[in-house]
Amino acid sequence: MGIVNVTPDSFSDGGNFFFAQAAIDQALRLEDQGADVLDIGGESTRPYSQPVASADELSRVLPVLERLIDRVNCPVSIDTSKPEVALAAVEMGAEIINDVTGFSNLEMLAIAANHRVGVCAMHMQGTPQTMQDAPSYTDVVAEICAYLDQRRTALLAGGIALENICLDPGIGFGKSHEHNIQLIQACRQFLELGCPILVGHSRKGFIAKLIGDKERQRDAGTVGVSLALALKGVQVLRVHDVQATRDALRCFAAAGGFE
Repeated sequence: MGIVNVTPDSFSDGGNFFFAQAAIDQALRLEDQGADVLDIGGESTRPYSQPVASADELSRVLPVLERLIDRVNCPVSIDTSKPEVALAAVEMGAEIINDVTGFSNLEMLAIAANHRVGVCAMHMQGTPQTMQDAPSYTDVVAEICAYLDQRRTALLAGGIALENICLDPGIGFGKSHEHNIQLIQACRQFLELGCPILVGHSRKGFIAKLIGDKERQRDAGTVGVSLALALKGVQVLRVHDVQATRDALRCFAAAGGFE
């Protein structure tokens, strides 16, 4: 899953693709590099980011979707937690709704069910404004497994077909460095929920901590984690650098890494 942030303030590439043409060019580039899904978002959910009004989010993503949908062969996902944005996007042709609030809003769930689109439900402790203040769990893996199991049940009850459900443990969303590492190490447990698992680890702070330098480029670290996740069976890797990830996976497979 290739990331296209149509925002001025995303943690990694905020502002790089804020204007519609730049975002469209980036999306086309990511598809050429081998992205299977393009994830378009108009609101940053980095720690301590401020909410964006629906009108502003719509003004960011709709011009991109309008000029992109008919030019790509891969599915387009809309990364939003706002029903107005989700509805406009799926009516324009987006095939997946990626919601960091786990479809806790019943209106979001109804939109997804009525339009029979794919969904990705993520775990987040708190909100982007509060999630990194003091994240706390008794057993982070067990608690997030239970949450995702509950969201799967709610999605099914709301009319979402099982084959349209993807689940995301929410790396970096209300988790400490140690929590993130534990979740990545335990990813096989999430697969037992019977749905594809998405992990969004790309360029996040825990990688900077692992390599010991917050200022260094994090793509090599991201690729390393991507290989570990793929080896554990994670089906969806949400990344900024699609080319490096594709190349690494291809070479890893050729060298017998998945045997």
